[in-house]
Amino acid sequence: MIATKSKLVLWLATGGPAGHSPVAPGTCGTLVGVPFSLVLNWVAALSLTSSLALLLAFTAGAIWVSGRAAALMAQKDPSRIVIDEIIGFMIANYLAPARALSVISAFVIFRVFDIAKVYPASRIQKLPGGTGIVLDDIVAGLYTFAIVQLLSGWRVI
Repeated sequence: MIATKSKLVLWLATGGPAGHSPVAPGTCGTLVGVPFSLVLNWVAALSLTSSLALLLAFTAGAIWVSGRAAALMAQKDPSRIVIDEIIGFMIANYLAPARALSVISAFVIFRVFDIAKVYPASRIQKLPGGTGIVLDDIVAGLYTFAIVQLLSGWRVI
């Protein structure tokens, strides 16, 4: 039972096979986040409250799962953990127009912010456990969300 629970935690944390990619596991994890973000935006179109509740629940789950997975891997922030990229992209693409250019723009901008660790993400990343693993990507997602909303309002994307 414990081994099965640990395997489930690791599978969720790594986004299935995405986190095991030998090249750019974070980018692969962000790709896994794309359909999740589209479903979240569909829910938001029906009920903003429900979508925010889902986003908060997913965030809490991602923090717990990533913290547990990091402990199982005996590493502070293993690159194989990509659930943080998934939730980060869900925030980045939240309420964005359902157009390919919007999703691609959000994807590229999010990856830049996630890699660059723009303040305060660089400091937040140092927090212990799942909190540090996930919250720096949430910061990248929030930066991206602001830019995507601005570009969308200007009808650039």
